[in-house]
Amino acid sequence: MKILHIISILLEVGVVVLGVMLAAVKKKLYGLGFALTFAIYVFYDLVNFLDLNVPKTITYMLFFLSTVSILWAVWRVYKESKV
Repeated sequence: MKILHIISILLEVGVVVLGVMLAAVKKKLYGLGFALTFAIYVFYDLVNFLDLNVPKTITYMLFFLSTVSILWAVWRVYKESKV
């Protein structure tokens, strides 16, 4: 199951890269929301995978920040949609 964790982290890194590209190349600011959210997920998953000693308060605050970030990004996508 360790390989699935590694693959998941690599896929999350891919989302970060695509989010940054979405913002930089396509000028879609919500891409930064996706990138930030998944960058935090990468950090969180690496902390767990590598069994790093990071205070729970930091991971809780980062998880909250990622939730706010993805909410903002989805809201921006919703506002831009034509439907």
